[in-house]
Amino acid sequence: MCGIIGYTGNKNAKDIIISGLKTLEYRGYDSAGIAVNENGIIHTYKSSGKIKNLEELLKKKSINSNTSIGHTRWATHGKPNETNAHPHRCGITNLVHNGIIENYIELKNFLINKGVIFNSSTDTEVACAYINYIYENNKNLTKIEIIKKACDNFIGSYAFGIIFDDEPDYIYTAKLNSPLLIGLGDKENFIASDISAFLSYTKKYVILQDNFYAKLKKESVEIYDNNLKQLQNMDIKEANFEISNYQKNGFEHFMLKEIHEQPKAVANVFKRYFEGMESKYDEIDFTKFKDIHIVACGSAMHAGFIGKYLFETYANIATYIEVASEYRYKKHVCDDKTLVIAISQSGETADTIAALNIAKQNGCTTVGIVNAVGSTISQIVDTNIYTHAGPEIAVATTKGYTTQVATLACLVLSAMKQKNISKVLFNELEQSYTNIEKIIKNVISNNEYINIANNIKNSENLFYIGRGIDYSISMEGSLKLKEISYIHSESYAAGELKHGTISLIENGTPIIAIATDPNLFEKTISNIKETKSRGAFIILITTDEFKNKISEDFCDISLILPKSNDFFKALIVSTALQLIAYETAKLKNCDIDKPKNLAKSVTVE
Repeated sequence: MCGIIGYTGNKNAKDIIISGLKTLEYRGYDSAGIAVNENGIIHTYKSSGKIKNLEELLKKKSINSNTSIGHTRWATHGKPNETNAHPHRCGITNLVHNGIIENYIELKNFLINKGVIFNSSTDTEVACAYINYIYENNKNLTKIEIIKKACDNFIGSYAFGIIFDDEPDYIYTAKLNSPLLIGLGDKENFIASDISAFLSYTKKYVILQDNFYAKLKKESVEIYDNNLKQLQNMDIKEANFEISNYQKNGFEHFMLKEIHEQPKAVANVFKRYFEGMESKYDEIDFTKFKDIHIVACGSAMHAGFIGKYLFETYANIATYIEVASEYRYKKHVCDDKTLVIAISQSGETADTIAALNIAKQNGCTTVGIVNAVGSTISQIVDTNIYTHAGPEIAVATTKGYTTQVATLACLVLSAMKQKNISKVLFNELEQSYTNIEKIIKNVISNNEYINIANNIKNSENLFYIGRGIDYSISMEGSLKLKEISYIHSESYAAGELKHGTISLIENGTPIIAIATDPNLFEKTISNIKETKSRGAFIILITTDEFKNKISEDFCDISLILPKSNDFFKALIVSTALQLIAYETAKLKNCDIDKPKNLAKSVTVE
């Protein structure tokens, strides 16, 4: 959520900030702004809506600045308008912020009593005003000391980019529970919430740790720990991918590009496991756990449901799916015999981080499945396994989700191996995993998706149904359609629909029914017939082993996919469901890569 970019150097900072903000658009936002040092004076320009509105505003200005901070805002406190947009300015302090200051009302009332006047509805303006208040009352302190003194009184999360009027060529920053990187260039330096914002200029970066502070000028970077001791040696990393990873490369949308990147990304997960290239699986002793808690949000949670099915079916371990935002507030029946698996593409999901902290307090062993290297979750878990999906720009996840599913499948295989379960199946999978890339590519090339999309594009309501693993798969399919086409859809266990919700079925209501399990196929068909008899329009997704059992009596459109085992099935069917959602959204002229109201990385609770 939100995006930060800051620059100090010899180039035109305005152009670099705008370019950086554009690369951060995928994170989701509703307003944008920039603060620039113009001949020693800080000027702020803000607009609601897309970055192009800010660009139009800046075209009317003659700006030549070497230091600037910029921001894209996803509204949390106050409406998405120019007043609430960042940067905020109070006294000599100019600030952009990602995160939430949870005690902002208390601080705001304190500052109002001191005579501070507020213009916005945001917690960020409060943070800005409080830092400025500390400055006005402690002018003997350095700026780093002032920022720390203020941060010691903030409860919540923050990544700050700050410019002070009396030091207009310096950028200061502080970080807690919200991602922030420092880019290191040649006589130029950057701050950003995502490496994409400065990857065109440098691949070298430092991950700022929680409760750390930094001071940047074009010639140098100073980093301080929570005791304000300056670090003598920075842990400098180098990005191993190009800016082209953040470009469409000929595809109409990032989402379509990432669907096409999916076969290789998924195959690589299995390759790293079966060829012994990922040792993290061996660090987890599955024989000592009585149960598993999977904590996650959104699509990551849906991946968890696939993991639950596989863990229980093949590794005989009781597994519970926990909505991360609820986990921290419930009574926890867990201890050192419980394995907690946290799943997050960004590794910065606030709810999941909070749930992890609870698990650790209860003595649980923790595992992280994340994509973003060096992210918060990857650092706090006992064992972290990267999915290595690569940058994912579209807000609606595709390869991020499927690489999570593949990683969970490998965890189950590791548990089976340790517990000496199903050696024959394990050996079969080891021999066949190399085919998964080709199979998913063939699924992508199927021509039926546009036909399905044409039949559901005008629907107001839609249902996905399935049994067993098919029900788990249907959850993600339903979410994908909602996210990018704005069609209301719900997923149901096929046998559950008749317990009330079938009352909503009327003539023409689309039902996307997934039936791939030989043990449950006939049962699912019975449930399909129940909806068909009430007028539903049935889209059946099944595999080629059942193609002779399909009848016009209960099926209007059928999508036949390759037969597969349970460890690969969700990857194959989910790819098809992604393409159904994509083609539907495309026919409706929706903003596929940046759907309304959504953010890529949800860093607030």
